[in-house]
Amino acid sequence: MPQLPDDLDAVAVRTWCSLALEALGRERAEIDAINVYPIADGDTGTNLYLTVESAAAAVEAVFAAHETGATAPATADAVRAMAHGALIGARGNSGTILAQLLRGMAGVLADGGDAAHLRLALTSAADAARQAVAHPVEGTVLTVAAEAAEAARGEDPDLRTVVTAAYEGARAALARTPEQLAVLGRAGVVDAGGRGLVAVLGALVETVTGQAPVRGPRTASGNAAKTPVTVDGGSVVGLPVGGTPVEGVTEGGLPASAPVEGPLDCPEDGSAGPAFEVIYLLEAGDEQVARLRTRLDALGDSLVVVGGDGLWHVHVHVDDAGAAVEAGVEAGRPYRIRITHFATESGHDVRVQAEPAQRAVVVVVPGDGLAGLCTEAGATTVIARPGEPPASGELVEAIRRAHAREVVLLPNDAALRHTAAAAAEQARTEGVRVALVPTRAAVQGIAALAVHEPDRGFDEDVVAMTAAAGATRYAELAVAERQSWTMAGICQAGDILGLIDGDVAVIGSDVPHTARTVLDRMLAAGGELVTLVLGEDVPDALADALEEHVREGHLAVDTVVYRGGHQRAPLLIGVE
Repeated sequence: MPQLPDDLDAVAVRTWCSLALEALGRERAEIDAINVYPIADGDTGTNLYLTVESAAAAVEAVFAAHETGATAPATADAVRAMAHGALIGARGNSGTILAQLLRGMAGVLADGGDAAHLRLALTSAADAARQAVAHPVEGTVLTVAAEAAEAARGEDPDLRTVVTAAYEGARAALARTPEQLAVLGRAGVVDAGGRGLVAVLGALVETVTGQAPVRGPRTASGNAAKTPVTVDGGSVVGLPVGGTPVEGVTEGGLPASAPVEGPLDCPEDGSAGPAFEVIYLLEAGDEQVARLRTRLDALGDSLVVVGGDGLWHVHVHVDDAGAAVEAGVEAGRPYRIRITHFATESGHDVRVQAEPAQRAVVVVVPGDGLAGLCTEAGATTVIARPGEPPASGELVEAIRRAHAREVVLLPNDAALRHTAAAAAEQARTEGVRVALVPTRAAVQGIAALAVHEPDRGFDEDVVAMTAAAGATRYAELAVAERQSWTMAGICQAGDILGLIDGDVAVIGSDVPHTARTVLDRMLAAGGELVTLVLGEDVPDALADALEEHVREGHLAVDTVVYRGGHQRAPLLIGVE
């Protein structure tokens, strides 16, 4: 049995993130089902999972950087990575608030992880989250966080006591949320975001005590649930009927009579609410963000702005999505912009969802240009922006969005092999038949998609797509960031590198000459079709010149050119 921590050091933070991700993975569907506030779009559990997944990945990156060292990372490094990862990966209203809670905790835990610091961290987290929300509402995750911090107050020096008290305080607060927020009471559920926070705090209890805590809410009196009720075909434990309960609510927060099958009219005034959810990261100063808050508050509701030190995560519900993005442009540099139309893209009315298609293709692409190309071909796309590879949760969401019984997954990056495998395994547990074609580059994905035929047998289709990808050699051009040894010799910073099948094969001084050399080497082994994918800043003249170069040296070889948009490499090359 591993030694239990006496304080929250880096190893404990790593364990906490891992256990929190596992807990949210188990409870994600239940949390999604009770999501009725502020918008009944059934994604709170998923958003929390993706947010914590990003936090956990950031902590793992810190540990990976210390693999060669004899000691673990500093606690400050681990908690700051956790907070930063949550900030850049936050999803939805609930995920954005959770990111601020973790940021508030990290600011204190960086100075120490004992019981006294944890108490301060919980208070700091609750205060920071409340300040980040334009119009705080009681009966939400904000209330649960505040009650957790209040329950942890005292002088007890034992870390386990503080963590357990915070968790029990959160459970009791969660059980009271239907009394505080009318929409929850009408639906017969507890707050979904608060339920997620209870899961995260439960993971912290398990981290410091070695034992998983009792799941689910409690009443104000602290009485544990006793009465089993049936939900969606299974037996769960219901809330007690004394103290301050909501009659007929199960341990998971679902109505005892039946699961929530679709959205409920959640705004307190009975209106349908804004049409769009707008989320983006923003590089801006404090003064600019203060003005941005005022402008966005006038545009819509559910405004949450979290972060600091020049990097912010903005979340708002509006009818004019363009105006919300424009406000971000005026404030600083917005990026990773996500706009969701509640009525269409988010599956807002899941009760009228169409019958699943028989087969779909989910493909990871390095830029907007290829995303449009693959979408036109009928694929569901996930964009991997430079330095921001998709997490497994994003791939799972794309598979769900494809809404098919059978899915072919094209990761188009060797580094995404394990991520894609995890996503495929998760989707299989949800009843989707998934085949992972191990494409290592976007040009291999294009080749596989070109031979995709949804009308033939699934296995036959997968074999054909795999064969097409395997028959496509791939290359890309990159700019050397520093002097280093390569398989082609020593490169200097600024050199143009030609990578063939993942290895540096050519070192050049400019893009056109290096591209021609790479093409000649690849075509020396034969080929019938050259695919060129141009980056955002690459002129069309380069494609014309390369196409002419191929035609002059290889008369029987055809060339196709695509615009890749904003992608990591200035040029991608495929030969098949």
